[in-house]
Amino acid sequence: MSIKQLPPHLVNQIAAGEVVERPASVVKELLENAIDAGATKIEIDIQQGGLKRIRIRDNGKGIPKEELKLALSRHATSKIASLDDLEHVESLGFRGEALPSIASVSRMTISSKTTDSEQGWSLTDDGQENFVEPEPTAHANGTTIDVHDLFYNVPARRKFLKTEKTEFKHLAEVVKKISLSNFQVAITLRHGQSNSLSLQAAKDRVGADRRVAEICGPAFMEQSIYLDYEAAGLKLWGWVGLPTFSRSQADMQYFYVNGRMIRDRLVTHAVRQGYSDVLYHGRHPAYVLFLEMAPEKVDVNAHPTKHEVRFREGRLVHDFLYRTLHKALADVRPNEEQDIPEIPSQSGSHFLNKNTAMPDQSLADQQHLSIPLPYEKPQTGAPQSGRVAEQMAVYGQMHGAPRSHIGSTKLPPLSEDFVKRLAPQLSASLPVDTSAEEGGVPPLGFAVAQLHGIYILAENAEGLVVVDMHAAHERITYEHLKKSMEEDKVRSQPMLVPASLAISQKEGDCAEEFAETFQKLGFELTRLSPEQLTIRAVPSLLKDSNVEQLVRDVLSDLLEHGSSQRIQEETNEILSTMACHGSVRANHRLTIPEMNALLRDMERTERSGQCNHGRPTWTQMSIDQLDKLFMRGQ
Repeated sequence: MSIKQLPPHLVNQIAAGEVVERPASVVKELLENAIDAGATKIEIDIQQGGLKRIRIRDNGKGIPKEELKLALSRHATSKIASLDDLEHVESLGFRGEALPSIASVSRMTISSKTTDSEQGWSLTDDGQENFVEPEPTAHANGTTIDVHDLFYNVPARRKFLKTEKTEFKHLAEVVKKISLSNFQVAITLRHGQSNSLSLQAAKDRVGADRRVAEICGPAFMEQSIYLDYEAAGLKLWGWVGLPTFSRSQADMQYFYVNGRMIRDRLVTHAVRQGYSDVLYHGRHPAYVLFLEMAPEKVDVNAHPTKHEVRFREGRLVHDFLYRTLHKALADVRPNEEQDIPEIPSQSGSHFLNKNTAMPDQSLADQQHLSIPLPYEKPQTGAPQSGRVAEQMAVYGQMHGAPRSHIGSTKLPPLSEDFVKRLAPQLSASLPVDTSAEEGGVPPLGFAVAQLHGIYILAENAEGLVVVDMHAAHERITYEHLKKSMEEDKVRSQPMLVPASLAISQKEGDCAEEFAETFQKLGFELTRLSPEQLTIRAVPSLLKDSNVEQLVRDVLSDLLEHGSSQRIQEETNEILSTMACHGSVRANHRLTIPEMNALLRDMERTERSGQCNHGRPTWTQMSIDQLDKLFMRGQ
């Protein structure tokens, strides 16, 4: 068969196979074009899930009459002109394939008017590139693209589409994702005669919170924290759901790089590691996060649909995401309020908040003290309110009281030798939360009673606090052990019989490259041949683990991501088991001072909101909630 030049309409249809998968793909491309055109208001009208009609109207800068035909030509764009522009892409679209590809599989009409034009102009394309001259039309400033009968000339593609309801669900999800990265744009979505989504433009943090709540739900906003952190030329900001708001599937994960929504394995892996130690098994985190970096450090031209990107320094990005999220989640304390400034700054198409404190600054001025034991109440018949008042007064005095005047409660110690050796270091290993004012009520309040030997009931300024004492003590002990383990460094234990490990040459090169990393983790590896390693020493805590499989997994992580947390995870698993066995058990009766000591411990312990397995350790019931239970005031 001889080589032939493909006709233009066939070339566009082939390109459409990569760009236009379903109606949602059309909406994504047209929305991105509208945003690149500087639109602040976009209206989307859909019929029959997008198969019958997709109309998108914006108030952007518009397309001049003489450029309408060119806009429907392949590889025609106003966003890049040179290789240097391609390496510094800041717009959402840049390939110049969207409009001609969509036009090749539909009946498309473009109507547009620029600000300096007296009237608008309209051009229709039937997919064959048989253009007629643009015709004058009444049109406001901006552009309207009307797509009719999608895939009318490619019936095989229509067979792969789902029901109208399913296609619209995919389409609406795309609109929501783009809306989350463009707070300054008002977006309306209508399906038939019903108004599906109406989002007002957000000019400050309050407006941005409102939009996130509309898309992700108010429950997400109530159980999420806002972060804004910048380091090493990278900036991460957005909302991360608390571990207690985990999902059964990864359906509420929105991640953007320079305003572009992406799906990336490196990012997913880093975020998942950031939630390690606090997420319940089999659950998925929820988040709306924005990563900003220099355009030349990320390649957005890695996939036809632009869903995937390549980072020039993948390991740096991975570590930055992991450490930022890990720190932000660790710094959450009971009843910690988030700072919400009235008018934050904006930059480009992104909502930015430069007034929020960085995650790593929250502990800077805190002092290290031993765990105090609150006042032992006198065993009298005094009413409960007086008992709590006494404890409040003593709590306020304790901040300045000499240490000799304050007792200390020793909860049941762990039986493991490792814990006994580290026990003297545990009392001063964590910072004290100084957020409560003198004489005020601490975040978790004061213990009132113990319920069925399982739960601690406490009273704070908000109402009733219920604490799972075993889960809470387990987290406290676990964090103490991890802290002490870090300070004591990893100890190696030589293997009685060195283990031989068959590997690939690529894995062997990786083992040599990261030899220092393995040594810091407590491993001693020797490469005997290009495809053979010998394990001569292992971390003492992992001596009973499947060491060979662990080394293989670590090598796999290093090859994939440039870093690995598997050894740390294995160590943490052992420490978690030790903490679980050493924590107070159900039906173990605690005195009021012991319960209060546990509450104070929780207030200064990282990740104290969840136990080692991801279960919540405490919950709050406000006075209003209690009043509703008993129909007070109704």
